[in-house]
Amino acid sequence: MTRKVVLAGGTGFIGQYVEKRLTALGIEVKIISRQSPHIAWDDHQAIVQALDGAEMVINLAGKSVNCRYNEQNKREIMNSRIETTQILGNAILACEHPPALWINSSTATIYRHAEDRPMTETKGEIGSGFSVDVAKAWEDAFFSFSLPHTRQAALRIAIVLGPGGGVMTPFKNLVRFGLGGHQGSGKQMFSWIHVEDLFQIILFIQEWESLEGVFNCTSPNPVTNRELMATMRKVMHRKGGLPASTWMLNLGARVIRTEPELVLKSRWVIPNRLIKEGFMFKYGRLEQALQHILHTKS
Repeated sequence: MTRKVVLAGGTGFIGQYVEKRLTALGIEVKIISRQSPHIAWDDHQAIVQALDGAEMVINLAGKSVNCRYNEQNKREIMNSRIETTQILGNAILACEHPPALWINSSTATIYRHAEDRPMTETKGEIGSGFSVDVAKAWEDAFFSFSLPHTRQAALRIAIVLGPGGGVMTPFKNLVRFGLGGHQGSGKQMFSWIHVEDLFQIILFIQEWESLEGVFNCTSPNPVTNRELMATMRKVMHRKGGLPASTWMLNLGARVIRTEPELVLKSRWVIPNRLIKEGFMFKYGRLEQALQHILHTKS
């Protein structure tokens, strides 16, 4: 019998990577998306049919946070996460043979700005502000479902690095055009994860049936922003780069219609649960990850 996995929100950078890797393993991937020709979010019956008999559903859906936080965008960011999570939960309840595992995205930005100590699943302090409100509401919606036959895991995902897209494109451009110095103070922590390690975490949680709840999905070796940019310059063979002060970032963010928080917030997050469970990172060090990403054809 063909193995089947449902991938919700599977048309973005991470989703495309996960689909490609699952397909390479001989797994049939059903995608739920607002984009044709995939299963539509408002087609309840088709979603139930896709989920029925699937071994796992992975939800990556949500409007990009790379935008200005005006009222309309804030509403769309929140609703795109809550509504899709609720749709999936209700569809699982309607399944005759529900998936054994439901993995839902969350975000490592749920923790406070931290330059003093790392945040773990048990000792991390939840922050405040819009991004944190979204993360909390997202997880609340996910864990509000009581699913007797479906294990649930929320992945608090850090900045995902990988070949062919994601945040690597703007970082590469900054370095290429001589602007690859540190941003703001440069002391803010940068928690990150290679997209292949994120994929392997999904398989790891699926394999070990005792695993459920919240998991920090980050490399065990976060770096400062200053170290990030220095490593980027090293890997790209650039000797120097102009830094960007906080006021410049605030001004620039307005021009390119994004939020400076994406660069200035100090995310110092450690994957304590995964380490304790014995997960082994393939790309645990930033230079190692960047060497692979920047020298891999997408």
